[in-house]
Amino acid sequence: MQKKIVIFALSLILIIMFSSTIMAQSLKVGFVYNGSVGDAGWTYSHELGRQHLEATFPEIETTYIESVPEGSESIQILESLARRDFDLIFTTSFGYMNQTLEMANKYPDVIFEHCSGYKTADNMGNYFGRMYQARYLTGIVAGHMTESNQVGFVAAHPIPEVIRGINSFTLGVLKANPEAEVNVIWTNSWYDPAGEKEAALSLIDLGADVIAQHQNTPGPQQAAEERGVYSIGYNLDMSEFAPNAHLTSPIWKWGMIYEEIVRDVMNDSWKPEAIWYGLEIGAVDIAPFGPMVPDEVQTEVAEAREAIVSGDFKVFEGPIYDQDGNLIVSENEAMSDDDIWQMNIFVEGVKGELPE
Repeated sequence: MQKKIVIFALSLILIIMFSSTIMAQSLKVGFVYNGSVGDAGWTYSHELGRQHLEATFPEIETTYIESVPEGSESIQILESLARRDFDLIFTTSFGYMNQTLEMANKYPDVIFEHCSGYKTADNMGNYFGRMYQARYLTGIVAGHMTESNQVGFVAAHPIPEVIRGINSFTLGVLKANPEAEVNVIWTNSWYDPAGEKEAALSLIDLGADVIAQHQNTPGPQQAAEERGVYSIGYNLDMSEFAPNAHLTSPIWKWGMIYEEIVRDVMNDSWKPEAIWYGLEIGAVDIAPFGPMVPDEVQTEVAEAREAIVSGDFKVFEGPIYDQDGNLIVSENEAMSDDDIWQMNIFVEGVKGELPE
């Protein structure tokens, strides 16, 4: 009897292993990018995540389609992937949200994952990282390194993702240097190397001696390098583009998020949830410091990082004031995730306006 039980158990294990292998071999994963994989920023960071998937699961099939316009023009691309029997489709920019939901409703047997949005369906989840945590840390660096007390920020679009990044960065700047200000210029574009560089040059002309960014290319870093000021990159370590200027960057590590989602799909445990990971599991981080960053500043950043990871400190913990000096978060209180996610005001210390 025991022999039969053992044989049955072994057979069951083999069946499960065989079924998992079949699923992995048949899994087709597609990525939709709004920029070029050669942008050295946002899109390339996602491409590194896709490459991580291929290295981790060599048995699955992946593909990507780059430079897909956001909005209604993305429908044709999403539909083509669904009709080509892709099982899992990642749309990697906020502007794809409504189209991703439309396709999820039309193709209920396909799993869709949308980056940085807030809508879900039975077969559609969303994922993002708490980049504001890393932004805060880089703000501490910028606050210590500015001598003019003027920090420039080249920003893409006035959506909550960008606004909370500017605010958290500013809170870090003010923690290190209460006399500093963060001056914002909007480009109204995710990807415009020349425009981003020109915006950075304008900020430098206004007195900024540190340039930060929420843009997809190293254009602002190159402007800082040319003008002999410091810079804070974004998405990836951008030091190769500005070796004498680059202090550090808040960076994405999409590979671990993509790996987790694919494992859930393969194990039939995927759920249409909203993923928002932070420093504590490595979804976001900061790039290595440039040699010009003093040891004591690096130590201060390390201590702040540890406090965030442990939960002893929250970036949007009061007292926090808005641009007009109104108290928006009281002392010993912290903003809720919903308030952080929907942020639409600037904090004290930001120079610049939010478009109507």
